[in-house]
Amino acid sequence: MSCELKPSTVLRRSLLIGAALLLAGCQARPLYQDANGETRGALAAIAYSEARSRVGLETRNRLIFLTSGGDETKTPEYQVDLTVASSIAGVLLETGADTPNAGRAVATGTYTLKRISDDTVIRTGRRQTVALFDYPRQEFAKLRARRDAETRAARELAELIYADLTMALGR
Repeated sequence: MSCELKPSTVLRRSLLIGAALLLAGCQARPLYQDANGETRGALAAIAYSEARSRVGLETRNRLIFLTSGGDETKTPEYQVDLTVASSIAGVLLETGADTPNAGRAVATGTYTLKRISDDTVIRTGRRQTVALFDYPRQEFAKLRARRDAETRAARELAELIYADLTMALGR
């Protein structure tokens, strides 16, 4: 019995070995790896402006949690001037009653990141998020659905702004 290999078998084995070697060099790690903790420390040293609305407060509180774990810094190195506006719009009107069956909560945040030591603007931006919700028949349930949608939109807005701040300070 001879042990000859067909050219196609040799090619397949070569491709498998090559793929295995290529994949052996791959590693799973975060896209924005902070090996020495500089970005995390810079994010924890951010002070945020006061909120002017409930949605603004939700956004601000979520940002504080994301950047520092919930503790506001006592010695800020950076300042974020944050302005949050929100609106509610009814969509999918019921044809017979002319009342909305669903709604859309929109949260828009405008921010400016400054270094406090020299008052240098590092980044400015504007982000917007949308949270959809259904209008139930009960009046209290409608109010609760609207509030929950505003809260979801505020949290998503904070996540987007956090990503922007991380990129700005992670360079």
